[in-house]
Amino acid sequence: MKKFHYIHHACFILETENDAIIFDPFLDGNPSGVKPADIKVSHILVSHAHADHLGSAIEIAHKNKAMIISTAEIANMVSEKGCAAHGMHIGGSYLFPFGKVRITPAFHGAGIAGGHACGFIVDFYGTTIYFAGDTSLFSDMKLLGELEKIDYAILPIGDNYTMGPSDAVKAVELLKAKEVIPIHYNTWPVIAQDPEKFKKEVEQKTPAKVLIVKPGSSIELS
Repeated sequence: MKKFHYIHHACFILETENDAIIFDPFLDGNPSGVKPADIKVSHILVSHAHADHLGSAIEIAHKNKAMIISTAEIANMVSEKGCAAHGMHIGGSYLFPFGKVRITPAFHGAGIAGGHACGFIVDFYGTTIYFAGDTSLFSDMKLLGELEKIDYAILPIGDNYTMGPSDAVKAVELLKAKEVIPIHYNTWPVIAQDPEKFKKEVEQKTPAKVLIVKPGSSIELS
């Protein structure tokens, strides 16, 4: 059984009975109340170095002896802090024990000198998940949907710092994902959004189904 567990903001865990990986582990200051000590994972994927995404990655890596997967600049930085790390960059893919990771573009600040923000397409034990990271809408999302048959697209909808709901609807059209999970909204007033309105628009305009996952809850993945 594979699960998607949403912690809050852009932080979530993909898990099986025997393994788990976490994305953008923003816990210090996250409204969820989850602490680094609560997290048990084998790998940590970090899209960029802003505090609400890099978050507690270093502490979690030390506690779990987990590997951080990110762009080369972030991988080098966490390596200097004693973490196991695998550096990648946009356009690259690598096979990990849980499956293949492809690094994708994300149009956003890197949060680290010389770096780039990114997203990830992850084959997690046979299920293909696209985590867009913090990004604007960009036309090459269409190409990503052609390169990888995406089962679940995990997209920001908060606006202000990332694409908002209307642009995220267009992203769904380009990606041709089967199912969509909105994230990166309602953490603070500046990114307040109505996910039900987003769901209605996506399902009116595309064949995709939107899954609204409340913080602290999980859904089973196919």
